[in-house]
Amino acid sequence: MPRTMAALTAALLTLLTVAGCAATAPARGGGDGPLRVVTAFYPLEYLARRIGGPAVTVTELTKPGAEPHDIELNPRQVGDIVDAGLVVYLKGFQPAVDQAVEQEAADRAFDVGTVVDLLPLDAHDPHLPGDEHAEAYGGLDPHVWLDPVRYAQIAAHLGERLAHADPAHATDYTARAAALGTDLDRLHADYAGRLQTCARREIVTSHTAFNYLARRYRLTEIGITGVTPEAEPAPRRLAEVAQQARDTGATTIFFETLVSPKVAQTIADEIGARTAVLDPLEGQPAGDGDYFTVMRANLASLTQALGCTR
Repeated sequence: MPRTMAALTAALLTLLTVAGCAATAPARGGGDGPLRVVTAFYPLEYLARRIGGPAVTVTELTKPGAEPHDIELNPRQVGDIVDAGLVVYLKGFQPAVDQAVEQEAADRAFDVGTVVDLLPLDAHDPHLPGDEHAEAYGGLDPHVWLDPVRYAQIAAHLGERLAHADPAHATDYTARAAALGTDLDRLHADYAGRLQTCARREIVTSHTAFNYLARRYRLTEIGITGVTPEAEPAPRRLAEVAQQARDTGATTIFFETLVSPKVAQTIADEIGARTAVLDPLEGQPAGDGDYFTVMRANLASLTQALGCTR
């Protein structure tokens, strides 16, 4: 079959599949059935489930164990977006999701980046070379959920958006959003208290994902790579980070759950430090874990690595 004909056939099959998904899916929410909510990646899914409760069904576009930065959507996932009563995403973080939302659900989408202040990527470690993916993110750091204060702001606004999409359950959405906000306030207080007095205030990470957390609690992040975790650091960058780690007295080099620890281990071996997990919460936590269990595990890792006394 000629290449052009094959491409046209594939495109037609994709369109038919999406149309079939939309035609057979339940109504978009409200009325007799639950509100269908589609979320782009785990932290947004967690918010939707906590705030939506039994009044919603939630579909996450990023599969468990997958790195969310560069996901591609299959026809069924596009069909989920077509049929959703509300799509919750972060514009600029996942281009494939941005495109599908713009084409299929612009009038039913909630971009969480519109309700909080996002940090510019140039606010990171000044020694870090420019990240080749920075332009794709619009020059803004997407990892906003690692700041409990900003995450609570998103939660409150999501409660309002759910109430608007499904007025019959508005009171329940508002109440659950408020309860989640209280839990996040408590988490913020725990971080602020335990990280107040520490021997060191620099964290060395394999992936520059923790700038929101670092700025909130007066820490400094030294990232081996930029915002894209799969990026391979140049030998010069490895040498720079190793020297910075020595200069700051770092005892721990952090790596994350979805990326190989090899680079972090290389620097740790060179300076005689240990390695430990600092989870950026980009993917579904293992087992029965959730946002709060991971954030509290991160806090325990930070207090040990930084020599905090409270």
